[in-house]
Amino acid sequence: MLKFYLIRHSKTFGNTMRRYIGTTDEPLCAEGIQLLKNRKYPDVEMVFSSPMRRCRETAALLYPGQKQTVIANLAECDFGEFENKNADELKENLKYQDWIDSGGMLPFPEGESREHFIKRSVDGFMEVVDICRKKGVECAALVVHGGTIMSVMSAFVPEDGDYYFWQCGNGEGFALNLCENTEVKYGYTCTGWKKVIECS
Repeated sequence: MLKFYLIRHSKTFGNTMRRYIGTTDEPLCAEGIQLLKNRKYPDVEMVFSSPMRRCRETAALLYPGQKQTVIANLAECDFGEFENKNADELKENLKYQDWIDSGGMLPFPEGESREHFIKRSVDGFMEVVDICRKKGVECAALVVHGGTIMSVMSAFVPEDGDYYFWQCGNGEGFALNLCENTEVKYGYTCTGWKKVIECS
């Protein structure tokens, strides 16, 4: 069995403003660094990260001294025209209203569709699974984005909720247990999951 901790990066300035932060490569803000202090995260054998600065900085704070393996496909969604804007700034944008009315199913204008993003995220996750399997690693952390976590969890635990069910706060995440099963889509079956590192 393989155990993965999917942990969302800590806060950036854009997060505090409730902006859509995807391709914008922000660092953690002071509030984000403080959020992680005095909190215990599970010990792991390997640490994987999105290439974005906010994830790499979070991983360095959570697992100091451990090498990070960066996986390009674990990067956040490309929000296109909505990038680095929040709902208040987009409320007069007709494309944004169309996207809201679709329940988030329409592609982001000049950005990614949910379908493409989920596939990319799962591809990145399966790259992690393959590395762990080849190296004999049984427990690893992925320090990634909220959208990446929603994509992976909705793919492997679809019966427990839809895409948005898996939202989590900065510095929060899920533990996901997998075992090999060649008869299912991704070659692995979820044998259990739980919320970890919940903010008080």
